[in-house]
Amino acid sequence: MPHPSKINLADKFALFTEHWRPKTVAALNGQEIKLIKVKGEFPWHVHEREDEFFLVWRGRFRVEFRDRVVELATGECVTVPHGIEHRTAADEEAEILCFEPAGVRNTGNVVDDVFTAPAGATI
Repeated sequence: MPHPSKINLADKFALFTEHWRPKTVAALNGQEIKLIKVKGEFPWHVHEREDEFFLVWRGRFRVEFRDRVVELATGECVTVPHGIEHRTAADEEAEILCFEPAGVRNTGNVVDDVFTAPAGATI
């Protein structure tokens, strides 16, 4: 079994610049921890079977639902239950950690030429 190694999140975030392209930084028990730089608005979508957990590492970030908006600052987090339509957004660039089951398409039930990220990107 390999020995665990330390991950420096600031160093990992510094390795990429593109927005809305999740990078898996760790995996455990069928879950992936993904780093995402965000800016602007993501498309409305739903994950039918998977919950998502978003933690703001740096900046401000919001999760919009059809009936309300959850505003998050550095160090704050929210879980989006499966089956709930939502979109994410940030007025200025923010850095987010997302925890979700391995293999989840970032745009859920939507395929989008701009926002659907390639599967399996790691950093």
